[in-house]
Amino acid sequence: MHNQHEIYTADRSIDITNTFFQKVYLWMTAGLAVTALASFMMLSSQSAQQFLFGNRMVFYGLIFAELGLVIAMSAAINRISAATATLMFLGYSALNGITFAAVFLIYTNSSIASAFLVTSGTFAAMSIYGYATKRDLTGLGSFMFMGLVGIIIASVVNMFLRSEMIYWITSYVGVLVFVGLTAYDTQKIKQIGQAGFANEQDRHKAAILGALRLYLDFINLFLMLLRIMGNRR
Repeated sequence: MHNQHEIYTADRSIDITNTFFQKVYLWMTAGLAVTALASFMMLSSQSAQQFLFGNRMVFYGLIFAELGLVIAMSAAINRISAATATLMFLGYSALNGITFAAVFLIYTNSSIASAFLVTSGTFAAMSIYGYATKRDLTGLGSFMFMGLVGIIIASVVNMFLRSEMIYWITSYVGVLVFVGLTAYDTQKIKQIGQAGFANEQDRHKAAILGALRLYLDFINLFLMLLRIMGNRR
């Protein structure tokens, strides 16, 4: 009888974790859809493109607004409501889509499609690995985070140096970093799901935060692969 109770509890725990994961992936997909829609609308309007790309202050202002939203959302997640967290995530996805239009103007449609397919396959494989593996990926996560800091510093320096070698090194290292982070973040989200939640609000906020982490992994992996595989117009 005791054994049956343990099996029931374990099954229930797996069900709760799987339901939580479905919610995370659903919101991540919603974020990507909002990004794609915002990009499409941006590319459909000549005047919007002129306003955004014709004025550097506006473009950089948007990028800083994106960064601000991510930092604010991550820092204030315990204080804000589930609805606010959702709106912030979708708002960030829309802003990202607007700035992404610049990328879509540089690369050909076929190379964007190819990079998206490779990103989707790689992301899915690493996410499945992160979910299924029994290995603790905490060490990998710390190592990948250090790599991410290195990429950011090198990219900022390269804005002034304009070195082709640094560009390619950061692109290839970037792919490795975001592949590793996808597996690590998936495992972390799984552990959060297994720990359980006090109420539905907390569960929803955790799902939004998880969706944001995976969304960022996907988007950055896509950008790095596009830099390597993409043909410019």
